[in-house]
Amino acid sequence: MSTRRGIRRRESFDEVAELYDKARPGYPQRLVDDLVASTGLDKGRRVLEIGSGTGQLTVSLAERGVSLVAVELGSNLAEVVRRKLAPFEHAEVVTADFDDWVLPVEPFDMVVAATAFHWLDPARRVRKCAEALRPGGALAIIETHWGLGHGGDKFFAESQSCYARWDADHNPAFRPPTLEELSEERDDLASSQLFSQIMHSRYLCDREYDAVQYCDLLGTFSNVLAFDERTRSGFLACIADLIESRFGGRIVRHDLYDLWLARTSTRSGSR
Repeated sequence: MSTRRGIRRRESFDEVAELYDKARPGYPQRLVDDLVASTGLDKGRRVLEIGSGTGQLTVSLAERGVSLVAVELGSNLAEVVRRKLAPFEHAEVVTADFDDWVLPVEPFDMVVAATAFHWLDPARRVRKCAEALRPGGALAIIETHWGLGHGGDKFFAESQSCYARWDADHNPAFRPPTLEELSEERDDLASSQLFSQIMHSRYLCDREYDAVQYCDLLGTFSNVLAFDERTRSGFLACIADLIESRFGGRIVRHDLYDLWLARTSTRSGSR
């Protein structure tokens, strides 16, 4: 990232590794199934995962019998996913910054970044991922949109008072994008001219949370982790009180997952 604040937010997840593991949901099973089917992943295929977190996608890939290398920036996050991958003989975790990591000589059949690609250096990330792939290999990018805009979402509207009170950077005009407003294109992939085929799929997922579960989730978001301790505690208490007092103790969050699959040419390698 180009700014110190961006770097701080990218690194902040490691401070709450156990909470991250507890609160962050896995990826929709249909997305995982489509990812595996579309890329022809089976036992022995080489897969590189960038930014594994605590294994929200990693374990599902390892269970398919692939030869997996997970690169994770945070040492605490890496330790959690390393424990989870212990039963899998052909899976390993590397604690490193992918932007600086030296690619191995043997290329991969797939490179995947799940809710992590946006943290990589935008000037180099597409090319470096392509360089990690064999000819005909696939780059998979999963972007998560937490809290998709939904008409008449009363919780979103009322929760803005908590952001306004506790978040100094709160934009009173902010609203989450609707499905129609989110682009289905990735200009960075298309303009790179490194891929012969780019496909896109979307997956909607509604999840119900009680006040504790929802505050745990918010406590793993980089903008909330950027608060000082007093601000973070006050903000989360405000959200919890709102859920309990105005929404009967439970809310539903509407999340969207975008999956892009881009294949390199089968005629020549990218290295």
